Amino acid sequence: MKTITKEQAKEQIFNTKGKIFNVKFIKKDGTLRDMTCRREVKKGVKGIGMAYNPSDYNLIPVYDMSKGFRMINAATIKEVTINKNSFNVN
Repeated sequence: MKTITKEQAKEQIFNTKGKIFNVKFIKKDGTLRDMTCRREVKKGVKGIGMAYNPSDYNLIPVYDMSKGFRMINAATIKEVTINKNSFNVN
């Protein structure tokens, strides 16, 4: 498994162009979350926007395939799997 930096992982996630990927990261409460998700989901969006800019807090907005819209903390990403390519994040 190839090792990449947190910035490279963030770039890989933004370059998925709406495809499904898997990510493991540490949640705010300290537990590990394994999430299958995708970006660029338009369904269920009301068009008013968010009350804050997620990039100001180093967050990545995604659609969790089992729970709806969620945020990934880019600073705590541990592993990313995109197109069957797995990357450890250092």
